[in-house]
Amino acid sequence: MSKQFSGTERYVATDDLKLAVNAAATLARPLLIKGEPGTGKTMLAEEVASALDKPLYQWHIKSTTKAQQGLYEYDAVSRLRDSQLGDPKVQDIGHYIVPGPLWECFAADEQPVLLIDEIDKADIEFPNDLLREIDRMAFDVYETRQTIEARHRPIIIITSNNEKELPDAFLRRCFFHFISFPDRDTMREIVDVHFPDIKKRLLADALDLFFDIRAVPGIRKKPSTSELLDWLKLLLAEDIPPEALHSRGAKDALPPMHGALLKNEQDVHLFERLAFMSRRDSR
Repeated sequence: MSKQFSGTERYVATDDLKLAVNAAATLARPLLIKGEPGTGKTMLAEEVASALDKPLYQWHIKSTTKAQQGLYEYDAVSRLRDSQLGDPKVQDIGHYIVPGPLWECFAADEQPVLLIDEIDKADIEFPNDLLREIDRMAFDVYETRQTIEARHRPIIIITSNNEKELPDAFLRRCFFHFISFPDRDTMREIVDVHFPDIKKRLLADALDLFFDIRAVPGIRKKPSTSELLDWLKLLLAEDIPPEALHSRGAKDALPPMHGALLKNEQDVHLFERLAFMSRRDSR
């Protein structure tokens, strides 16, 4: 890869992340990205494609996704229906081969970026089922006896939320990077990209409260970067003053618009209980 990834105007990438992207591209290995949900793993592929001016192909994995679907699918149902209707195109099975994301990526006229998103959602055998195709940069279409070869080796970015362990054989073929949760300075940079005109005091108080919530012992779902951005958007839309972020009484135990930060009733009750205990201890 001649051009190096150095982040974009709307995506704040740490030096370690830039190094990981460029190292994976140099080694021609998939980049496996892990990190908390909401830390920009999926967006990274979009920004790499944008920064390097390359086409992006996306394959979002579900619990029911099979590796074969990334290559192609044979639409036997449509062929049977057309056969019953006497359609002459049933003689060519190629009409019923539906290319998947890998096929489309392999056929690209220039080097593309391929996102395989949330690979850990699929069956444990799913990553191993892709090994041969990723190594060969080619696969066979058995119905038509074709071999589909990649015209250009793609930059492959694979994301995982660590829902399950990935096979060792798969990990050996990847360059790995864990996106650490942004520290306060990095978070301020991220916010500045999205809300350049936000008042400094509001941002400082919002960040204090945000990181305090994340640090609460026992919280089930720590608010993420994307949730902080949603919350700030609401604060700005409603013109909430910085003073409103400071708890003053029972009715103010929770921050304004807390539904953007706290996503289950257990965390809401925990925050209310801790606020109550704090007020009681201060009497």
